[in-house]
Amino acid sequence: MDIQGANLFFQLIARRYEKTSTVFTSNKTFSQWNEVFADVTIASAILDRVLHHCTVINIKGESYRLKERKEFMRQKQQIVNTLFEQGST
Repeated sequence: MDIQGANLFFQLIARRYEKTSTVFTSNKTFSQWNEVFADVTIASAILDRVLHHCTVINIKGESYRLKERKEFMRQKQQIVNTLFEQGST
């Protein structure tokens, strides 16, 4: 995220801070947020506000989207295999 986007995101978080709930989902650890935002100071300020009264739920496991995609591809392959089997007889 460029510096302008990081600043705008910080402003959003700052306005919501201690007023309303915010839910984040991310595949990045908090230590990797410095890589997401253009400025380490802004990343630290955002994390400071986000983590102050938060509950962190760390979910490990396969992505639901990937799991669904694999199932879709498996079903598609079964259909293709069935069509080839029917065509060869």
